[in-house]
Formats: sequence, C-alpha cells, structure tokens
Amino acid sequence: MLAKNIVINIPSGLEARPVALLVQVASRYESAIYVETGDKKVNAKSIMGMMSMGLQSGDEVTITANGEDEEVAMENIEKYLTGN
Repeated sequence: MLAKNIVINIPSGLEARPVALLVQVASRYESAIYVETGDKKVNAKSIMGMMSMGLQSGDEVTITANGEDEEVAMENIEKYLTGN
C-alpha cells in the first residue's frame, strides 16, 4: 500500500468537471484508491463521494492506493491533482 500527501493545484478546486476527471483517472486502475482529509475518507472512484468532500485548490489530501498497479495509479493521480 502506498500513501502520499498531495496539495491540490487545480484552480477551480474539485468541482463537478474536475471531480469527474479524477474519477475517470482513478477508475483506470485495479487498485483501491482513497482520498482522505480530516476525518473524511472517500473512494476516489466514487463521483458522489468525491463531490461530498468539497475540496479546493490549496487543500492538502492524503491519497492511498493498494493493489497491483498502485505505483502507476498514485503517479497519475498525483499528476492530475497537482496540474502536472
């Protein structure tokens, strides 16, 4: 299992379209992927769960990935969330 703290660098924050794109990125992988902040932990493949987090640019989250493709999943989710 991998875990990494990431600061979101998406100018609009995670509103509807950016959340949908994040869910698409996460859904490409077999690994279980979660986004955690404060006391909330949500499956990154759940559009409703991700929308409920109300994340903004500059917020720090912890991403966890667990599975066969966890390294590439973590790398690509980090790229998306940091705008790289």
